Amino acid sequence: MTRLRVLIFSASFGAGHVRAAEALIEALKNREPEADIDHVDFGVFLSRTFNTMLKSTYIEMIKHTPKLWGKFYYRTAKIPPHSVFQRFLNGLGRRKLMNYIHGLQPDLVICTYPTVGGALGVLRQQGELKAPVVTAITDYAIHSQWINPGVDMYIVGCEDVRIGLLRRGIDEEKIKVTGIPVSPRFERVLDRENIAARLGIDPQCLTLLIMSGAYGVLDSAKWLLKLLDDIPGDLQVLIVCGKDERLYHSLDGVIEQARHPVRRFGFIYNVEEFMAVSDIIITKAGGLTVSEALTRRLPILIYKPIPGQEEENALFLQNIGAGKTALNDEELGAALKQMITDPDTLAQMREAAAWALPGKAADQAIGHMLALLKKKGKEQRTG
Repeated sequence: MTRLRVLIFSASFGAGHVRAAEALIEALKNREPEADIDHVDFGVFLSRTFNTMLKSTYIEMIKHTPKLWGKFYYRTAKIPPHSVFQRFLNGLGRRKLMNYIHGLQPDLVICTYPTVGGALGVLRQQGELKAPVVTAITDYAIHSQWINPGVDMYIVGCEDVRIGLLRRGIDEEKIKVTGIPVSPRFERVLDRENIAARLGIDPQCLTLLIMSGAYGVLDSAKWLLKLLDDIPGDLQVLIVCGKDERLYHSLDGVIEQARHPVRRFGFIYNVEEFMAVSDIIITKAGGLTVSEALTRRLPILIYKPIPGQEEENALFLQNIGAGKTALNDEELGAALKQMITDPDTLAQMREAAAWALPGKAADQAIGHMLALLKKKGKEQRTG
């Protein structure tokens, strides 16, 4: 019996697309240990200059001119697949992409990044790609970049996204609501006391987790620590600065003077453990971070969501009751005080998070994909 060969495309425009791909790989290996899996950054099929320009432009926009990014996001949110702009995007790296796929001969292609999904959907429609294409949408909102009639299956995070795809003309049978794929590690039962001991914190104390987000776009940790000094009661803080060394070192004096105990960390690989010992998370509204926190039943406070997909993700959280959004420092302070001083608020948000997602999203997604492969194989044999 030949091994299953799977090709997964993500892109390093933010870590979420990569983490979703890794979650699917982890779930696939659990089901099909012998499968050959290739995980590729779509950027390698673009010219190095063009890819670097795109990435730097995106990062600069979300850090310094987020409203401009929001305008671009919403203006392109509903353009049809046959538009000039969409055809241009679908043609990016086409020749190199096709040569790579033809050389690999995958049985299944999975996309966690929107642009490549559209390009592969076109190739499926034109009969140039035989392997079925599955797109895993990593936000809680619909954008035209994710959508192409040639895609064989969509993995989506919630019912609203399913309805959005239906309104765009996607066949209902192609849409599977599993939740956004997160690593199975976030599903495991974890011992809060053991983890707290390793992190050097009190397992009984209310714990606030602050995550800086990709590219250090959460810059107010310094101000936030000073704000927390005015909040009464027992509280401890974990700050994850990621790769933002400026943010990390800016906290030197503030941590020493803080009223509440503070531990800071650089880039971490065990996010699920940090979430397991926390009672509240303050973060940006990336689709994967939101999904990971919801999986851990962790109340979420979104600070200054970037207009566009983050804004839509924050709205999803508010609508289900598992998160709050603060658009400025004053709103952040007010929301924090309510969450910290009112146990009922936290309890309600935890309960809402528990009902938000179907659970075992990555495993469910892989199950649907394997069923799709079986169906396609049967159609070919009987066709």
